[in-house]
Amino acid sequence: MPYLEEEYDIVVVGAGHAGCEAALAAARLGLSTIMFTVSVDSIALMPCNPNIGGSSKGHLVREVDALGGEMGKNIDKTFIQSKMLNESKGPAVHSLRAQADKQEYTKEMRKTLENTENLTIRQAEVVELCVEDKKIVGIKTFSGAKYVCKAVILATGTYLKARCIYGEVSNETGPNGLQAANHLTDSLKALGIEMYRFKTGTPARVDKRSIDFSKLEEQKGDEKIVPFSFSTDPESIQKEQVSCWLTYTNEETHKIIRENLDRSPLFSGAIEGTGPRYCPSIEDKVVKFADKERHHVFIEPEGLYTNEMYLGGMSSSLPEDVQYAMYRTVPGLENVEIVRNAYAIEYDCIDPRQLKPTLEFQNIEGLYSGGQFNGSSGYEEAAAQGLIAGINAALKVLGKEEIILDRSQAYIGVLIDDLVTKENKEPYRMMTSRAEYRLLLRQDNADLRLSEIGYKVGLLSEERYLQVKKKEALIEAEIKRLEQVAVGANEKVQKLLERFQSTPLKTGTTLAELIRRPELSYEMLEEIDENRIPLPYDVIEQVNINIKYEGYIKRQLKQVEQFQKLEKKRLDPDFDYNKVEGLRKEATQKLNLYKPVSIGQASRISGVSPADISVLLIYLEQQRRKH
Repeated sequence: MPYLEEEYDIVVVGAGHAGCEAALAAARLGLSTIMFTVSVDSIALMPCNPNIGGSSKGHLVREVDALGGEMGKNIDKTFIQSKMLNESKGPAVHSLRAQADKQEYTKEMRKTLENTENLTIRQAEVVELCVEDKKIVGIKTFSGAKYVCKAVILATGTYLKARCIYGEVSNETGPNGLQAANHLTDSLKALGIEMYRFKTGTPARVDKRSIDFSKLEEQKGDEKIVPFSFSTDPESIQKEQVSCWLTYTNEETHKIIRENLDRSPLFSGAIEGTGPRYCPSIEDKVVKFADKERHHVFIEPEGLYTNEMYLGGMSSSLPEDVQYAMYRTVPGLENVEIVRNAYAIEYDCIDPRQLKPTLEFQNIEGLYSGGQFNGSSGYEEAAAQGLIAGINAALKVLGKEEIILDRSQAYIGVLIDDLVTKENKEPYRMMTSRAEYRLLLRQDNADLRLSEIGYKVGLLSEERYLQVKKKEALIEAEIKRLEQVAVGANEKVQKLLERFQSTPLKTGTTLAELIRRPELSYEMLEEIDENRIPLPYDVIEQVNINIKYEGYIKRQLKQVEQFQKLEKKRLDPDFDYNKVEGLRKEATQKLNLYKPVSIGQASRISGVSPADISVLLIYLEQQRRKH
């Protein structure tokens, strides 16, 4: 019986946040790309929280944008509330977060994909990978059709053998009741790929009309909206915003949960998968933090088109009757009506330690993967990995050198390095505390850090790149000027200092020295800075931060220098570590398993000690001298 056979450069499996970025990157780099999804209606779906960004995740979105990705642009078109988080803290942890209109977000991303040259969207389930001589040559779909290709990117999200569970109810479906992908796992296992079973969860969606808003705390957006994308004109997105709301659980809520723990599939053993530690279900929180009298409940709109509200912080897999009982103990939700039950979802994913830092599988050439399939959680983590997988698959097919972002360059570098180097027994979530050089990796300077890479790869236009270079030059020139402008202890200066409760001058100083004072800023000194020229807000922001934190930044740059030395000492991924005498057995096993690409990566592998690294460095030096 004849079957359909077609040919593409790149096949992307999955159309979530990772799949979208991967497919767009490959197609924009000129390669014929086909993206498969079990449902075209699930493109860029937000099956859980209706927002993009947040602590550390906002950094990832900004970095995706600086490299030429789409997520930042898409949320700028479709947000209904925007807020810069952690503004009371230092700039290293400032993070942008925006509530999305879920339907509009999906619609806009789909429109972008459908109008991208070289990109085909196909609704079909991929059931088999075709591999010859450890090299990917194509895929097969459920209908028997074969698609020949040069590279495949797996971005299956939470769909592989997915199962949605609450109480005694278990449905073999993907998120939001969409069809699960039940066949690909067997093909992956047959190729020797090691799989994990992970779990995530989502709270109930409730009817806005059944909420008593008088009992809730209103959470408004920022007065001045900052865009996610560096290419978005800030003036074009200043608009009226929708409020979010805050309430809390109480002892009554916790009592109902405790009394019904035996009916929770999480505690009864019905759920096999490991859940995310940093995004636990409400029953998990009540058990693990028994001393806490209350937990936050964030009530967030799902969009302008609907009355559905999302109950952030109350993810659960408890039975339907218990969900009603516990939600109705929360102030403001006494008469709440559920639109969609909360549920847990189990799915198959891989042990990401089988990947190279390029996100290509170590043992199968041309096979890449990204997103929740790699054992991570979150839309932003998925988009970041999808973008890198898409770029690298395209560069490989084009015969060009692939990119690896290291830990000192980007949060994306930290994310991927953690996934491919460290043992993750639960869904990985990005956090600012994971980045050692976070003062350098701020969300506000992602364009300055990464635009050159995006431009060289071919995803960032020359026009946008030249704008970044111009911004860089303006920042440099202004800092230099401020370091040289002398300020005397005259009456005008002393009055200004007094107004801002700053110590009066005893002797002359510079404008830069005044900006270094914690209570002062560039903007405050305007009236004593006679030669100032008008500058864009984003330039002023960089000037302020670079002058204020100069000492800390210099210190961190020195640490990066040391880090880079180890990263530059390259290792052959095919090297047999049994040849190195003096390595402990565990280190030899781990190094042979992970196949690190540098001494730096080898030093971060659990089970490889500093003494093992010394032995390895001595061995490499001996080999260098021999040759």
